[in-house]
Amino acid sequence: MGKKWIKKIASIVVAIVLISVCVNMFLGPHNIAAGGLTGLAIILENALNVNRSTIIYIGNGLVLVLTFFFLGKEIFFNTVIGAGLLPFVISIIPQYMLITDTMLSMVVGSAIFGIAVSILYYNNASSGGTAVPPLILKKYFNISPSIGLFLTDGIVVILSLWVFSVDSFFFAITSIFITSAAMNYIENGTNKKKMVYIISHYHDQITHDILNDIGRGVTLIPSTGAFDKQEKPMLMVTLGAKDYQKLVAIVDNHDKEAFMITDTVSDVHGKGFSYESGSV
Repeated sequence: MGKKWIKKIASIVVAIVLISVCVNMFLGPHNIAAGGLTGLAIILENALNVNRSTIIYIGNGLVLVLTFFFLGKEIFFNTVIGAGLLPFVISIIPQYMLITDTMLSMVVGSAIFGIAVSILYYNNASSGGTAVPPLILKKYFNISPSIGLFLTDGIVVILSLWVFSVDSFFFAITSIFITSAAMNYIENGTNKKKMVYIISHYHDQITHDILNDIGRGVTLIPSTGAFDKQEKPMLMVTLGAKDYQKLVAIVDNHDKEAFMITDTVSDVHGKGFSYESGSV
C-alpha cells in the first residue's frame, strides 16, 4: 500500500510540474490563455496585475469545496495535493519564453498539458481549477473528461478577448483542441484492440488454432449467406494488435478464401482484457 501511494504521489507531482512548465514557458509568455484556472490566472494577471499563483490559490480553495461534496473524500485528498502544489510550483518556475515561435510553442505546450492532465485523471486526481468540473460531469452525466474540459475551458478562452488580441484568442482555441485530442488519445488510443469477424467453411480448425495458439476466446454467431442460403457460423474474435498477424496467418493457413472483416475498437472490458492481463 505504501509503494502504491508513493507511486501515485510521484505521478501527481510530475503532472503538476509539467502543467506549470507549460503555463510559464510555453503558453503564458505568448499570452495564450488556453482555458482552465491557469488560463484565467494569465488573463487576470495581465488585467489586474495580480500574481497568477495567488489567483490559483484562491480559485483552488473554492474548487476544493466542490470536490469534497461532489466527488468524495479520495478525490478530494488527491485534489488537495495537486491544488496545493500547482500554485507553489508555478511560483518557483521562471516565466521564460522557451520557444519564440508562437505556433510551435502553443502546439508543444498544449500536447504536454493534455498528457499532464491525463496523468492526473488516471490517478483520480486533479490540479484543481477547471479540471474538477469535468470529473463531476464524468461522474454524474458520463461525459468524457476530454469533452468536459473542452466545455469549461471554452468559457475562459472567450474571456481572453477582454485582455488579449484576436490572434491570442484563436491560438487559445487551437490549444484547447490539441489538449483535448492528446487526452482523448491517451484515454482511448493506447488501448485499441482488433475485433475480427471470420466466415469460413473451416471454422472448426480456425477456432481450434485461435484458442490454442493465440489463447483468445472465440464467439460463434449463426449466419446464413443471402446468395447460396448456406448456414455456417461466423467467428468473432477480439484481440490485441500484436496478435492480429498471428490470426491472419491462421486463417490463411486453413482457408485463403475466408471472408474477414476487421475493425479497430477503442476499449474492451471483460475477462482477459480489463480483469486479467491475458496475452494482449
